[in-house]
Amino acid sequence: MVHPLYMAGGLFALVLGIIGAFLPIMRTVPFLIAAAFCFGRSKPEWEQRLLDHPQYGDTLRDWRERGAIRRKVKLIAIGGMSMGALVTWLTIGWPWVAISLTIIVLAGTWIWTRPE
Repeated sequence: MVHPLYMAGGLFALVLGIIGAFLPIMRTVPFLIAAAFCFGRSKPEWEQRLLDHPQYGDTLRDWRERGAIRRKVKLIAIGGMSMGALVTWLTIGWPWVAISLTIIVLAGTWIWTRPE
């Protein structure tokens, strides 16, 4: 029963990762990390395809091997979250932008403190 749950979790995370590739407020790589984890326990060949991906493979391997995030990726992630907060402020304003800013402070600090 565990195998289908990991497979479903991997597919769900992969779909969210694909959506995140097109939305500035939603990052792609965390979902791909989750998908690779789930596929590693359910469908190892799919995990390998993610690790071999030309755009995201290096980032996934960095995370898996060292828990590291490259500086360029850190800047893109924090910049994307900042753009999302700006869009929130311009479209729906206060108090909703406070939620975005809180996420940036918490998640951005955590991202920035990861090894490179």
